[in-house]
Amino acid sequence: MSLELKIPPPIVAVAIGVLMWLIARLTPAFAIAIPASRVLAGAMVALGVLISIAGVRSFRKARTTLNPLSPKSATSLVDFGIYRFTRNPMYLGLLLVLIAVAFFLRNPLALLGAPAFVLYMNRFQIRPEEAALTTLFGEKYIEYQTRVRRWL
Repeated sequence: MSLELKIPPPIVAVAIGVLMWLIARLTPAFAIAIPASRVLAGAMVALGVLISIAGVRSFRKARTTLNPLSPKSATSLVDFGIYRFTRNPMYLGLLLVLIAVAFFLRNPLALLGAPAFVLYMNRFQIRPEEAALTTLFGEKYIEYQTRVRRWL
């Protein structure tokens, strides 16, 4: 499909974040009071950033590509560090930031951006990456998929 591996994941997250903001602005009647929503959002952003950074550090330690648009350039299978718990920590980090945006906006409809991000990423980013990694690393990657979940 034409969208596969074409749009950098951070751009997808920003676009969905903008849509979430628009939804919240267009539907103010759905706004709800969430105690300490800004604190909760800040903590979730911090967690998302830390998880993403852990993923980047593992890739750098393995000396493999960080380019999500070119998974065939991977030189090693990263299955240590944060990758023992999630196969996609950088995407998980972006997802947590989007959930934080929804808390910050205090509009439950804005939360629809989170599943939209997951659906988009699964279809247009993660599946093509998994196919490329299976081609590159074969049984080793297939075994890794059975041990570690895609998101959490």
